[in-house]
Amino acid sequence: MSAGRVTRSGRKILGGGKSLKAEPEEQAAAQVKAGSSGTAGGKRRIAVEYEATDGTDKKLKWEPKTWRKQLENIRQMRSGRDAPVDQMGAEKCFDQKAEPQVMRYQVLLSLMLSSQTKDQVTSAAMTRLREHGLTVGRILETDEETLGKLVYPVGFWKNKVKYIKKTTEILQEQYGGDIPDNVAELVKLPGVGPKMAHLIMDIAWHKVSGIGVDTHVHRISNRLKWVKKETKTPEDTRVALEDWLPRDLWSEINWLLVGFGQQVCLPVSPRCSDCLNRDICPGATKKK
Repeated sequence: MSAGRVTRSGRKILGGGKSLKAEPEEQAAAQVKAGSSGTAGGKRRIAVEYEATDGTDKKLKWEPKTWRKQLENIRQMRSGRDAPVDQMGAEKCFDQKAEPQVMRYQVLLSLMLSSQTKDQVTSAAMTRLREHGLTVGRILETDEETLGKLVYPVGFWKNKVKYIKKTTEILQEQYGGDIPDNVAELVKLPGVGPKMAHLIMDIAWHKVSGIGVDTHVHRISNRLKWVKKETKTPEDTRVALEDWLPRDLWSEINWLLVGFGQQVCLPVSPRCSDCLNRDICPGATKKK
């Protein structure tokens, strides 16, 4: 048996692609496949998910033709783990020795600061905040002017200061100083969108709730034609990817594509000649 791999948040994935801890819906599906309807003798058969009740074959879901080879190539190009996201991404910005509740709060703030901001700038701001004292109580004691000096020059820093103060107040009042443990409540916090919420669930709570799609994942998914039709927004891309991409890849795909987008598949003048997918990428720029 293969030794498997570890996801961005530390969960081990076996060689067959299954997590050591199955999702509830996977467990339920397994029970349905293995059992009967519960009638005496178990003779009444249940139609399992891949069988059609009318006797015809169920149509397979759409998926990109060469996505597995493209993914394998991207993994190879990312094997060095030397992109900015690997050194200064949200998983590297929080205090690993802090109490779990404090770590989760720091993950939340690092992702709030990271929006439209380079990893290097976010990391530097998080370092200053941690030196100042990055806990719910300490930030509540900090005035907006001081907070602004600590986070500057992250993108839209003035708005983010207001979001951080308001969010921290909500956490103290409604969650006992912790952060919400579900996407629905996370996106209600000021300055937190779906991408952040799914990444927070993965990094802070070690739960895969969806794919975190930022500008890199959005751009590359469209270039590779990993979406059935062109998508206009990262949220549209998330929905399109989750429709076909196996769930056990949802955690890994953000980390892979963000670093790939930072080093090779750049927004402007992508380095197609250096890319292992140059011959199988629909969006590759061919040199004449």
